[in-house]
Amino acid sequence: MMFLRPKTSEKLAFATLRLSMALVLAFVSIIVIYITVNGYSALSLDFITQMPMKRMTQGGIYPAIMGSLMLIGLSMAFAIPLGILSAIYLNEYSTPGRASWAIEMAINNLAGTPSVVFGLFGLALFVKYFGFGASLLSASLTLALLIVPVIIRASKEALMTVPQEYREASLALGVTKWQTTRKVILPAAIPGMMTGIILSVGRVAGETAPILLTGAAYFLPRIPDSVFSQFMALPYHLFVLATSGTSITQTRPIQYGTALILLLIVVMMNSIAVVIRRHYRNKLNR
Repeated sequence: MMFLRPKTSEKLAFATLRLSMALVLAFVSIIVIYITVNGYSALSLDFITQMPMKRMTQGGIYPAIMGSLMLIGLSMAFAIPLGILSAIYLNEYSTPGRASWAIEMAINNLAGTPSVVFGLFGLALFVKYFGFGASLLSASLTLALLIVPVIIRASKEALMTVPQEYREASLALGVTKWQTTRKVILPAAIPGMMTGIILSVGRVAGETAPILLTGAAYFLPRIPDSVFSQFMALPYHLFVLATSGTSITQTRPIQYGTALILLLIVVMMNSIAVVIRRHYRNKLNR
């Protein structure tokens, strides 16, 4: 059997890695360039700030932009505290055993559950049982449940990376366990936790099935006046325009313009999260 020399094997491995990275960058670049080229012509101040008109064949997408931003904000406000506190409990306070193993298995399974299942659950629980109706609140709570497992997993992994010596040194000084968690462990784990939050923002911004079942409207030329109102959202708006709109061909520029705006919002949100993560990482390294 022939074996490659160590140097040849190393060169081959690096070449494979570079090729894989180049392919990923190529596909991402093609998608971004394609959406930008086709959507740029639709972008204008009126497109961003005006209400939709004539069943979305004219006018802008301002309500969809505001609805998406409100949806992202509310979902993250519900999901981040719940996800981080759950991760702290699982990593710092729960004792290893069958119960902890079962909880972690459930979280891992929920993280891979199709979003339409969460949509049906949100429809049954928030829309029907709690009586919130098809609303911004129902959709936000449904999306919060969708991303909580992702935040828990990322936060727990971040907490596990904090050296055990930090905990032992703090407790040896007479500090309580909660103070150790809050003042020592949590600040050291925040940069890693932000990774889960970044992934969650992108998922919330792009989900269609859950909000379709819990509160999103296709044509609603106004901003929601409360959390119990229906709302427009960019992903659902784009889905309807591209599949079952009144004039699919006529609205093609609006479709690509909507996709480009959605892409820019996700990039903006992720950039803010990256800046926050870098701030805490630099603060930790001082």
